[in-house]
Amino acid sequence: MKTREAMAWARQRLAGAAIPDAALDADVLLMEASARSRAALYAALPEPLPESALRRFEGLVDRRLHREPLAYIVGRREFFGLDLMVDSNVLVPRQETETVVERVLDLVGRSFPHGDARIADVGTGSGAIAVSLAVHLPGARILATDISRPALRVAALNSRRHGVEERVMLLLGDLLEPLDGPLDIVVANLPYIPASQWDRLQPEIRRFEPKGALVPGQDGLAAIRRLLCQIAGRAERPRWTVLEVGDGQAAAVVQEAHRRFAGAHVTTFRDLQGLERGVVIELPAAGHAG
Repeated sequence: MKTREAMAWARQRLAGAAIPDAALDADVLLMEASARSRAALYAALPEPLPESALRRFEGLVDRRLHREPLAYIVGRREFFGLDLMVDSNVLVPRQETETVVERVLDLVGRSFPHGDARIADVGTGSGAIAVSLAVHLPGARILATDISRPALRVAALNSRRHGVEERVMLLLGDLLEPLDGPLDIVVANLPYIPASQWDRLQPEIRRFEPKGALVPGQDGLAAIRRLLCQIAGRAERPRWTVLEVGDGQAAAVVQEAHRRFAGAHVTTFRDLQGLERGVVIELPAAGHAG
């Protein structure tokens, strides 16, 4: 079978199964199976696909037909311009979370002339946020927590992969509990999907991604409430907390922040699709970690 024919076969199979982005997925899987770049793959379209690559390709396509996420099949996902390793122990990093990274970078740029902020990434998962911040903020100290040891192993691989392992400290524990000392910024993309929405999610999510990293309780705000409770109980509170929230949850999170933090300045921001998906809580200067 020629490479062109294998590509057409996969595109047809995936499209027939209503796989989102079927053509793109087919190309990526063929690149993976044949160990070729996109340019090399297209240059080889008229050539026969080696038998070993064809067998591997058929296996990869079959996994995608069973709705396994593409990122898990190939073992990586691009996030904020970085190639990150992922597996089924961590959520697949989403493009909308890049907006959260941008907001933290903006805060550091405006408030720390030397970029020497002390930042906690709570519920780090693959380390997508922590590693991205460390790469773009060489003067910052990043503390990343997670309750999952397997997730922290993935985050460690990504820290080493991008040369920031000396500035990203990975800690096992619940939210802020493993952290002592002052913090300037807390950033978190915590579970926020209400339990009632679970059955309506794509099969890629329901069948393969870790449910505990997605669903915290009935209304989706339990983990965020616990984090805000921990922040309120700290002797030295972070000056800023940046949260990713679910669509339609921002108003409730803003209300919860005002309830817990007198005098807080609370704002929201939108993701790349224009949805209100982020909340920034700024505490009065007296609460600044310094």
